[in-house]
Amino acid sequence: MLTSAATRLRDILQLRFTDLFASLPVHMLEAISPASPWKRLLKVAGYAGARLIGNVFRPIRNPEDLRGKVWLYVVSQNNYEALSFLREARPDAVLVAGQSKQIGRYTKQVNRLSLRRKLLYYGQLPTAYAGLRQLVGRRAWRFFDLIFNAVGYYEVYCRALRHYQPRAIVFANDHNDDARALLLAARACGVPTAYVQHASVSTNFPPLGFDLNLLEGQDALDKYRQCGPIAGRTELVGMPKADAFLATKNQNPTVRGVAVAINMLDNMQAIATTLAHVLTTFPALTFTLRPHPGDARDFSFLRAQHPQLHFSDARQENVFAFLLRHDALLAGDTSTHLEATLLNLASIYFRFGDHGVAEDYYGYVAHGLIGRAHTLAELTEQLQQYSQHKPADLYRRAAYYNATLGTPDEGHSQERAVRLLQEWLGY
Repeated sequence: MLTSAATRLRDILQLRFTDLFASLPVHMLEAISPASPWKRLLKVAGYAGARLIGNVFRPIRNPEDLRGKVWLYVVSQNNYEALSFLREARPDAVLVAGQSKQIGRYTKQVNRLSLRRKLLYYGQLPTAYAGLRQLVGRRAWRFFDLIFNAVGYYEVYCRALRHYQPRAIVFANDHNDDARALLLAARACGVPTAYVQHASVSTNFPPLGFDLNLLEGQDALDKYRQCGPIAGRTELVGMPKADAFLATKNQNPTVRGVAVAINMLDNMQAIATTLAHVLTTFPALTFTLRPHPGDARDFSFLRAQHPQLHFSDARQENVFAFLLRHDALLAGDTSTHLEATLLNLASIYFRFGDHGVAEDYYGYVAHGLIGRAHTLAELTEQLQQYSQHKPADLYRRAAYYNATLGTPDEGHSQERAVRLLQEWLGY
């Protein structure tokens, strides 16, 4: 018989048990959950020592009072940047994260929810694991370390909600384990929830389960409808984090600077081969490499091999500020393509290696947002064309993804989102 803990953990870890997650490239999956059971057990031991026991000896001293406030819950640097405008718009809004969650350059700027009592709930692990074996089969053992990490989030967050009684919680993430645990806890405790989309979404995401859903455009709505029934009210507000940059779209008639954005899906050798090719073929163009902020791989050898190659630190430089220094983007499966197109950059989809994730994961090529280069020869041809002429209206392609583009609300998505949240909250 399945326990409530098992079904709840199945919901919290929904994305981790999908075929998509299991098919991630080996180097990427290894960093999240090692293939070796012995390494997974070591990871569990490290988590138990550093987080479960470590948190017990780290008291929480928040700079702000969390009682009765509107919580802006963040799990990453990108989440922070997606919700910070609400902190400025509402005096009762506070940014909140889990006790030891790393939020990039904003790690020290958020209030913390104590996880010191999380250790107390591991007595449910044996029966919860047995229930998950029934629900997801062998993947329960394959991702045992992720199950171990997720235990107790729901219970400590229920306790926190009863203690602080927030007015509402606004999320920018709907699929990380701690965010989903807080969402389930909010439902159980009767706390209203809202969701502000922070990046392009996937049909592998959980069904939308918030009381108010503020999505960027029709693309997100269409995809979430494929994920399952949508709970609550849904509004299309555009992309709040882009407001400050849309008035400065790139109007250069030719491409001179090329941004190269990579993420953990991309193969290191393929990245090196591609960069060697374009740097040799286009000596007059400037190329800047920008690894994903969560990518811990060492790219210093590329700096040594190619002194002319520039680098951007995603942990320090805002993505829009980075893109505005360039005229084109070269990248694989990343939502940076959408952000680049909104700024009128010429964006080219090019896969750095053959990883397990489906081609054109976000559907950008299929919907005509960006072009596609299958080979280095095709990439060369497209870069040559753009180096001679870059259209001035590429940004119009993004209307399907950004509901305010080309409307009087363009560049005012933050105001629209704030207004809808004010109406929803009653003031």
